[in-house]
Amino acid sequence: MEFKYQYQGERPLILREFLVQKQLPSNFIKSVKYQGGQMLVNQQPVTVRYMLQPNDLVTIIAPVEVGHETVIASNEPLDIHYEDRDFLIVNKPAGLLSIPSMLNPDDSVANRLKGYYQQKAYPDQVIHVVTRLDKDTTGLMLIAKHRLAHAFFDRQLREGKLTRQYLAISHRSIWPDHGFIDSPIARSDDSIITRTVSPTGQAALTEFWLQNQYSQGALLKLQLYTGRTHQIRVHLSHLEGALIGDTLYGGVYHYNMQRPALHCHLLAFHHPFTEQPMLFRQELPDDMQQWINNN
Repeated sequence: MEFKYQYQGERPLILREFLVQKQLPSNFIKSVKYQGGQMLVNQQPVTVRYMLQPNDLVTIIAPVEVGHETVIASNEPLDIHYEDRDFLIVNKPAGLLSIPSMLNPDDSVANRLKGYYQQKAYPDQVIHVVTRLDKDTTGLMLIAKHRLAHAFFDRQLREGKLTRQYLAISHRSIWPDHGFIDSPIARSDDSIITRTVSPTGQAALTEFWLQNQYSQGALLKLQLYTGRTHQIRVHLSHLEGALIGDTLYGGVYHYNMQRPALHCHLLAFHHPFTEQPMLFRQELPDDMQQWINNN
């Protein structure tokens, strides 16, 4: 993978400083230097000590990322919402893990991506999952296609510049039009799976907007500002508004909803290389839409 930059300064500048200005992570630069990559200026090999002149063309050639043998390739179908050189947006169905586990080592979004990468013969075969979803949550996931894109997306996450919005059906009908749930989340004392609101937990902030009210529930739009495990599920349950179908947190199965009624319907961020605003939406899955139609 090649990344090209033109030095547009008016004075000579050492290449090392130029790479810092471009906010290239130090770990990435080390991988270029020591793992088979290359740095060129005007198509000639150089080191980071090279003195750039105005209008010089800098090319960074990243080392090829060989896939991990522990991730088993799967040829099961994958719903790709968008793809370019640097990232993919995947629409995940219910019942599919984001990454493999000990109990499910061979079918997850990551396994299917590996099969897809192999079919496409992509040089970089490492799977970089940026935003995960729970097994039974549907909707959009962001996948970086190489380590530099992953680093830039992680930076946007840390800086609160990557927006994730969800649609959820709560069994509680009455909600304010808008609000914040600012309640720390910790692991439950009696379980390695469930989480709970606790003053000793990690900070967790969720914003919500009421979209519609029904006789047996409400449709909410929610935005995450932190990424705690089960954050939306825990926060809604804490307010006695567990997701329909979320039996783990006090919800109940209802009509056709045999899973937590949660869907990631929007991702928004800036492209890691062009800086263009990117916005992706995915309509509700059939089971959630059917519940709404029946109510």
